[in-house]
Amino acid sequence: MKFDNSIKLYERGLKSIAGGVSSQIRIDEPADVPLFFTKAKGSKIWDADGNEYIDYIQGMGPNIFGHAPDFIIQAVNLDMQNGFVFAGQHEKELEVAEMALEMIPMVNASVRFASSGTEIDQLAIRLMRGYTGRNKYIKFEGHYHGWTDSVSYSVHPNLEYAGSLENPFPVFESMGIDNGTRDSIVTCQWNDLDLLEKAFTNNKGEIAGVIMEPILANSNCIYPNDGYLEGVKALCEAHGSLLCFDEVITGFRIAAGGAQEITKVIPDIATYAKSMAGGFPIAMLVGRRDIMDFIGSGKVYHGGSFNSNVMSISAAHASLNYLQDPKRQLYKKMNNVGDSLIKGLREVAKSSDSDLHIQGNGSLFAISFTKEKQIRNWREHFLHCDEIKYSSFAKAMLSNGIRLSSNGRIHISSAHSYEDIDRTLEATKYALKCL
Repeated sequence: MKFDNSIKLYERGLKSIAGGVSSQIRIDEPADVPLFFTKAKGSKIWDADGNEYIDYIQGMGPNIFGHAPDFIIQAVNLDMQNGFVFAGQHEKELEVAEMALEMIPMVNASVRFASSGTEIDQLAIRLMRGYTGRNKYIKFEGHYHGWTDSVSYSVHPNLEYAGSLENPFPVFESMGIDNGTRDSIVTCQWNDLDLLEKAFTNNKGEIAGVIMEPILANSNCIYPNDGYLEGVKALCEAHGSLLCFDEVITGFRIAAGGAQEITKVIPDIATYAKSMAGGFPIAMLVGRRDIMDFIGSGKVYHGGSFNSNVMSISAAHASLNYLQDPKRQLYKKMNNVGDSLIKGLREVAKSSDSDLHIQGNGSLFAISFTKEKQIRNWREHFLHCDEIKYSSFAKAMLSNGIRLSSNGRIHISSAHSYEDIDRTLEATKYALKCL
């Protein structure tokens, strides 16, 4: 493939945009240059040079119906005729909240809206502190909760700097992070109850809460060990701390009730974004009413000019209505397509004698290269997964019209077809030969 126009646009972008991109992850495009795109529809996306790709990035997850679904375009176009940002309330906002609460297993709950996953996770941490009157919280290596100072630690740390397994050290993800924020973070390895119990014991009476991805989508789509989430919840209750599920990726994607529906474990609060509005920016905090009342009363402050803006609420309203419709069987269809792709990839890997490895299922899974049968936490990923090999694989796939994310995460949309799967498997056969 030729990328001449993307190269020209990138060179132009370097003159006006820092790094030529507006999110650092975009610099890791498998092509020789960050690609510029002109249009996207359904499962496909086209770059500035006219190259067509089957897109498994899907906006890093929001496009659960594929790119630019007609029913969302129509709904948003109709509603935005009456205004964009009211800085006030409107009835459809209430309807979205009511629909979301019907879908999420948490009972006696209420919600607050915001605009991004990073933003809503900040509110969740502030709420845990405000409700408990404690300052520290526990986060896990390999889990991502946004790019702000208070959480941008040990997302994908180099183990040379991360300390021991029993006493991990919070590793900065960036220069410029406030040094003082480290003091409020207790890092821990995920999927190990003994280590979590030790973290509570070493910080007795100081932990406001625990935040986690209940299914670790940002690191190899790792599922929790049997009984792990139940154990975490019991430890939180025993120590008077709150449990927060970050469902920014899993929410409304892996099931109507997200990871809570799949795992049968209900946290105290949970955050949502991405798939909730089918591609429009929105986020939502859900929590037990007695906890959320701290926000409602203003004891825990939350603001935002763009919260519940007309376009995002309209898109979320259309999306949740679509997801709830039993006639569409959307989750069944997406999972069937995703599972078919997983099966095909494993067969191609076996026939090619490749160590291509898949974790997850249905509409959300991850590809890596490892000889391990299973990866259970970030440290295992760091030690046993060949990220250089994956980068070469993703580049070879791109040259055959398959767009994969730089971190290996695959997002299946309702627009992906079995024809897309066939093309992807053919490209995989080629790509594995190139490694």
